[in-house]
Amino acid sequence: MKIKIYALIFFLHFSSILSANQIVDQNTIHKNLRCLVCQGQSIADSNSDFAQTLKMVVKDLINQGKTEEEIYDFLSDKYGDWILYKPKFNLENFLLWFFPYIVLVVGGFIIVFLIKKRSKKV
Repeated sequence: MKIKIYALIFFLHFSSILSANQIVDQNTIHKNLRCLVCQGQSIADSNSDFAQTLKMVVKDLINQGKTEEEIYDFLSDKYGDWILYKPKFNLENFLLWFFPYIVLVVGGFIIVFLIKKRSKKV
């Protein structure tokens, strides 16, 4: 009987710890959302009407039990990926993520080609 009681206490203790880890931080979300009126500012830094409204929307979504990822998905669907400071990797923004690496590799090949061409002339 004691084992069952200890097991129950153990289960309740760790389930409360796991649920506490799923608490959504409202300030983190505000810092990761771009104000569409004050470009270059997050809604945490902006005092525009849009930012204030978006803060209320985020608060309502948190109260509904939405996760941080679900909130970002909702706002991204409504306003586009531009609203997120850290846009998700998908086919639409593939070039945005990999363009710097592509330029670096192509530039490296051009430099190597020019060096080899110059060394053959000498």
